Amino acid sequence: MYGQGPPIFTETPIMLGLEGGGVRTFGKFISKENAKVYVHPFAIPYNITPKWQVGSVVPFINKAPEGAENRFGLGDVKVFMKYQIHKKDGRGKTFRTLIKLTESIPTGNTSNAPPLGSGALQTQVTLVSGYITTKYGIYADIGYNFTSNGLPDMLIYNIAFGYPLLPQIYPPKQINVFLELNGNLVTDAVGHNLFIAPGIQYIAGSRFLVETAVQLPLAQGVPESEKTKFMYTLGIRILIF
Repeated sequence: MYGQGPPIFTETPIMLGLEGGGVRTFGKFISKENAKVYVHPFAIPYNITPKWQVGSVVPFINKAPEGAENRFGLGDVKVFMKYQIHKKDGRGKTFRTLIKLTESIPTGNTSNAPPLGSGALQTQVTLVSGYITTKYGIYADIGYNFTSNGLPDMLIYNIAFGYPLLPQIYPPKQINVFLELNGNLVTDAVGHNLFIAPGIQYIAGSRFLVETAVQLPLAQGVPESEKTKFMYTLGIRILIF
């Protein structure tokens, strides 16, 4: 939309273009106090209509805990649906809102340590909004994750500001910079986790972009041994159909 790509971590209410039918894949490196984790998901969205999108996310995970054996394999697969509930377009601007429903299936192995999945069905309901103009974009989402097997639920929220650095042209060739806040609140006594995430994105046409970002902790309500030092992401999105 106007040469501005979707945020890197925050959801977007735009379901066309590079957030439409295609493939998104990225590598995410997580450095923890007691382990190194690498996650590589493949996300495939498909637009049934301009307002209705379905898709799936298939993650592969490698965990390398200190003093223990590495484990690699399939994580928990997700299927999702998005439906646009509001759209108001103006000259050089748009405001949109959608509902997203995500079901996480416990396909990751949990019989050996460290586990590659949660071992529980999870359902997440998310409200996503965005105000996008030719000069900037503001995005926000808030969701609640319901977890089975007696595991704690979670409130999840994200906010992003995007700014294009180059003049608007078509077909789009653009460099976007993003600043995001990514947070969650676990409903038991674990507490609040918040990360700040600066990122940059290069759109090389109407069908391809590459993006990278780093997430740095601002608050972590987890035991000291489980705290995250940083998370680094590098990925691409390709529009196929």
